[in-house]
Amino acid sequence: MIKRTLKQISDMIPVENEITSFADIEITGVSIDSRKIESGNLFIPFKGENSDGHKYVEDSLKKGASAALWQSDVPNPPTHLPILIVDNCLGALQELAREYRKQLQVKVVGITGSNGKTTTKDMTASLLSTAYKVQKTEGNYNNHIGLPLTVLGLDEDTDIAVLEMGMSGRGEIEFLTKLASPDAVVITNIGESHLLDLGSREGIAEAKLEILQGLKDGGLAVLHGDEPLLMERINKYKGNVRVQTFGRSDTNNFFPIDIIQLEQGNMFKIKESDENFELPVLGTHNILNAIAAIIIAHYFDVPFNKMNEGLANVKLTNMRMELVEGFHGEKIINDAYNASPTSMMAAIELVSNLKGYKKIILVLGDMLELGPQEEQYHQQIGEGLNPEKIDYVFTYGKLAEHIAEGARSALGKNRVFSFMEKSELIKVLEQHVNNDSLVLVKASRGMRLEEIVTALQKK
Repeated sequence: MIKRTLKQISDMIPVENEITSFADIEITGVSIDSRKIESGNLFIPFKGENSDGHKYVEDSLKKGASAALWQSDVPNPPTHLPILIVDNCLGALQELAREYRKQLQVKVVGITGSNGKTTTKDMTASLLSTAYKVQKTEGNYNNHIGLPLTVLGLDEDTDIAVLEMGMSGRGEIEFLTKLASPDAVVITNIGESHLLDLGSREGIAEAKLEILQGLKDGGLAVLHGDEPLLMERINKYKGNVRVQTFGRSDTNNFFPIDIIQLEQGNMFKIKESDENFELPVLGTHNILNAIAAIIIAHYFDVPFNKMNEGLANVKLTNMRMELVEGFHGEKIINDAYNASPTSMMAAIELVSNLKGYKKIILVLGDMLELGPQEEQYHQQIGEGLNPEKIDYVFTYGKLAEHIAEGARSALGKNRVFSFMEKSELIKVLEQHVNNDSLVLVKASRGMRLEEIVTALQKK
């Protein structure tokens, strides 16, 4: 993590006060949460509508912070303490991260996409870790605050940083990629997330392709080649970029062959290698995420014959295709972190084709931020269910009622249950599960369907 004196910090960001008496104080790492201060931290207070972190500056210094920022429009700065007065604390955080990135020798991989970016980030970091010291975005630190904090948390001897870049509107990926200055980037796919903000899948594609604007000259762009919206635009791109594509189609540079479904994952090959890649993660769509990670690892000279070591050690962020067991012996796929029509259909396809279960149950909640056609997207999920492969559907939430409506046309009304209360859903669901059941739980993060998974695991 960043280790600099206050004099060095003042050379990296504009500082408005005289700091001569504090110039030699060294900070180690940064924190924006006064409750999580570690010794030596630079505390960065944010001024919001309902709270003001400046109230905790003195307390943070007492807890062990070496120094703090102070926003110039906040009155009564404690100038007797080691503070740096800046025009805007958030802007200073971002500028400090940008300058620190410039001082590091680290290579950076930037990853974005409508679905799969976190899984691809985890896989990429694991593959690269077989040959390099790697750090990656932790949790959901992928926005205009989280990414700068991740950059400032990089060690000076880290070889490669794998950074996830999220967005909700235009311009956000451009800002993040120009801060991170990646050597290689991945766009996992173009789905329907953020239709509410961007209006169309074309708008989403253009927003995701902003990641190229920070890519170093001659850098690698790894794109989902089965997505026409990406390929149409990359073919017209004027920048100096090397493009590699992945997907299911053999028109891509990299595509899977000889896929074998395993009990808790998949085995596959690619034509560039004789290796049988064994991926301990469920879902055909995750094979494509793994191939994107393989392309990046190959670009950084990780040999194919070392990649299984990396795949075997993949640790996915929680609630992404987690296979757990319920109290009654039922198997539960906890994929409750997020959902869009594309990712929900992929998860349903997965459970529809898994062998060894006598009863397949879907527990589906609202998919959020889909814009004016949100009801139609939900209904299409239900209408597309295969009655020969899906036994029961449980829905939770107002929008998910439209999934139930579509599912009744496909499965019949006796196999579909719709709820607005989780407690009622859990009570009925528990009557239908046993040790021959597989339960998929999926919805947007705001629906908190992991609470249903937890309830099924309890006695």
